[in-house]
This record gives sequence, C-alpha cells and structure tokens, in this order.
Amino acid sequence: MRDVDRHRYFAMLDTMRTDTRAPAAVGAAFVMWLVAVGAGVFETILVVASGEAGGGAAVGVTVRVAVFLAAILVALRMRAGRRWARLTLAVGLGVLGTLSLVVDPLLWLLDGNSLSAVLAESGPADLAFGTSRVLHVAAVLTACVLMFLPSSNRYFRRPVAALAT
Repeated sequence: MRDVDRHRYFAMLDTMRTDTRAPAAVGAAFVMWLVAVGAGVFETILVVASGEAGGGAAVGVTVRVAVFLAAILVALRMRAGRRWARLTLAVGLGVLGTLSLVVDPLLWLLDGNSLSAVLAESGPADLAFGTSRVLHVAAVLTACVLMFLPSSNRYFRRPVAALAT
C-alpha cells in the first residue's frame, strides 16, 4: 500500500471511530462547571443566611436555582459533545456570568477602596464568601479554557451522529 493510500485509509478510520467518550479535558471542564455551581450554591446560602438578601430573597434564590440547574443540564450536553452547549457555557457563563461576578468588586476597588482594609475588617462569613467567589471565578475560567483545548476541539468537531446521547 502506498504512503498516500495508507494515510487516506487511516484518516478514514479516524473519522469512523466508534469511541464516543469525551477526552479528559472535556471531562475536567465538566467537573469545573460543577465546582462553579457548587460555589454559587454556597454563596447563595451564605447571603440568605446572613440576611443580606433582603426582602427579595425568594426571587433571587429562585433565579439562581434556575441558573444553576440550567448550567448543570447544559454542562451535561457539553460533556456529551454538543457544540451548542459548549458555546452557551462559554458565552453565557464564561463571559456574561463572569462579568456579573467581578464587575461590582472591580468598581468597588476603582472607587479607591482598600482590599487590605476590608480583609482586616471581615468576619468568617465574609472570608468564606470571598474565598468561594475566587474559587467560583477560577472554576469558570478553567472550564472555559479546558473546553477549547485541541483535544476538546477535535471532540466537538466530530459529526453529531457519532456522539453518544
């Protein structure tokens, strides 16, 4: 068999793979989305328990629960190789969600407030919230990077019929 024919043969076999398991990067991205949701749930519990949620707590919690459930469902579809799910997570939570988490703290810092002063005055609940928020943002950003690594890109380029449902 000539080298050109051998290359075409193996390329054809590569497109006909029956192994539909997600690569490790996609699996790790899925785990990071679950970590982000877990951090969001923890933050919600802290805010409600502290009484800082105010009178609109029920509405706020309902919206957050809906977002958390949607994130998990879309992350499951992403892990199954659905391109729309990867893009939804990247744009919806990776960009817009991250902005919603960091805009207020950044504006607060730009107003001249001191991070060291607020840390010195923070109680255990405040420190737990801040730590959770850092973990939350880190998990989202890590998940986004993992979803677009070369092995992930190959997985999402595969024909939909070849994917596990």
